[in-house]
Amino acid sequence: MTDFAAVGRDYAEHSGSARGRLRHDLVAHRLLAELPDRPSTVLDVGCGDGEMTLRLAAAGHRVTAVDPSEGMLAAAARRIAARPELAPRVRLLEAGVHDLPFATERFDAVCCHGVLMYLDESATAVARLAGLLAPGGLLSILTKNRAAIGVREALRGDYAVARALIEGGAGTSVGNLGMPTRGDTAEELDRLAAAQGLVPLPWQGVRIFHDHRADWTPDPEEYRLALATERAASERDPYRRLGRLVHALARRPRPTGGASGPARSR
Repeated sequence: MTDFAAVGRDYAEHSGSARGRLRHDLVAHRLLAELPDRPSTVLDVGCGDGEMTLRLAAAGHRVTAVDPSEGMLAAAARRIAARPELAPRVRLLEAGVHDLPFATERFDAVCCHGVLMYLDESATAVARLAGLLAPGGLLSILTKNRAAIGVREALRGDYAVARALIEGGAGTSVGNLGMPTRGDTAEELDRLAAAQGLVPLPWQGVRIFHDHRADWTPDPEEYRLALATERAASERDPYRRLGRLVHALARRPRPTGGASGPARSR
């Protein structure tokens, strides 16, 4: 697992860029639509500097945010301190996906965004995350889309690199932070979730049309239109299959006789 403290500045710059904001806005919109209106308990695994943690807490949910990087947790703590009204809803813990310290605690939702791409394989992590869900709980995984590896490089004009990735059926390519990252397909993630007894939900592709635009600085109206366009394509084939990231969701069924499904309509 990469120590993101060493690339903290690059991480923050990418996360705060227009491309990074597209990712956060698209994922948060879908995630919050699947969560109930009532306050829920959410585990944010690989919370980074706390972007999604803060969004979830602002929506009224109680969030346990964990990350293996002391530096990332410190950044998250600073951001939470700047929002004192949210602090009572957040607890921070230092832990990685493979050493989560929850023996009996279960959550209404478990998020793991931007983590699996840095692991050697995904099955072990998905099993651990799924095991932390309460009945009716939601699993939200965001990771690199293996089916779209090479698209960014081609759109940027790096044709030799793109062709090698595409013709070689590459499962790994260089990510935003300059490090090799591994991809999963939506179908693989759905299969892993189903193997843990979860019911897969429709997945979305994230950053379909803007992933290659590293220097993109839209004004508010352009960004609004871009986000609306990305959202329209994010759950529709064939567009979603070209997203740089895949956002896969699945739900643990409730026992027979209990209500199931999201508590709010989408």
